[in-house]
Amino acid sequence: MKVIEVIADAGFLDTLIAIAEQHQAVDTWFGGTGEDGRKIVRILVRPEHRQAVMDSLQSSLGGQENARINVIDVEVTLPRVDEPPEQEDETEQKRRAISATREELYNEIEKGARFSGNHMLLVFLSTIVASIGLLEDNVAVVVGAMVIAPLLGPNIALAFATSLGDRDLVWASLKTNLAGLGMALGIAIIIGAVLHVEPHGQEILTRTGIGPAGVVLALASGAAAVISLTTGVSTALVGVMVAVALLPPTATLGLMLGSMHWGHAAGAGLLLAINIVCVNLAAKLVFLYRGVRPRTWLEKRQAKQSVTVYVTVWVLALVILLVVMYLRERLHA
Repeated sequence: MKVIEVIADAGFLDTLIAIAEQHQAVDTWFGGTGEDGRKIVRILVRPEHRQAVMDSLQSSLGGQENARINVIDVEVTLPRVDEPPEQEDETEQKRRAISATREELYNEIEKGARFSGNHMLLVFLSTIVASIGLLEDNVAVVVGAMVIAPLLGPNIALAFATSLGDRDLVWASLKTNLAGLGMALGIAIIIGAVLHVEPHGQEILTRTGIGPAGVVLALASGAAAVISLTTGVSTALVGVMVAVALLPPTATLGLMLGSMHWGHAAGAGLLLAINIVCVNLAAKLVFLYRGVRPRTWLEKRQAKQSVTVYVTVWVLALVILLVVMYLRERLHA
């Protein structure tokens, strides 16, 4: 549960109280009027109503330059708040399942799409860790690279951006994703060329091929990543990072390319491509199912077009990759 704090002109007090009552706020309180004519109103709301309250507040205060809306975490509130009625329609159940609002999700996910020195440093370090784990056939070290998982954020951000039709976030996600993949691949190619790696270790061989189970794993991982974000279960994200494993296939691809093992490189590249497609497609579908969409009608129409294109592209890409996977298995049978 969280408190939505609104700082606005005192003339909006009745409107703010009406919004709180309309959306069944647990409690509402306000302080005196400041020297600037603004009043602070705090609204305690249940998770399932928070997005509706935020939308109503933004619609009412959107034109006010001196208005501000803050969302404040509440660890405990006493007396305890009664549970809402069990009778809920499907839309209300979806809202209850999402404990973070669109704005909170944006604030969290947008960080993963930022192109920064820290992000690239994480990519560099995790690629080194993954390469060492692959070379030494040490699963614990490879898992360590998975947990760092700097390539997961831009992919989730890309799915989220298309849900909102946010072109700026789409391009930022693509730029960060391509830069991270490019750096990881380049570093691994250099290591492979210098050391001339032989594909004997189990950790390398595991990532030079893919079967139906790998496709299901990637789809489940992408879905789980979004569920953990939208429900606030952040601890689950570490397990998701391990399962997605975008970085080890990238490192394997680079090592095999640098060592000129073309067949194994093709297998690692296919695994990486299928993982990326499945993570993005599953994340997009979960965002869609959870009802994560823009606030205004115009933005919703633009986002709907973006979603259609996005899902179609990823579905077609997945079908093509599955056909390639099937043909590759037939050739090696």
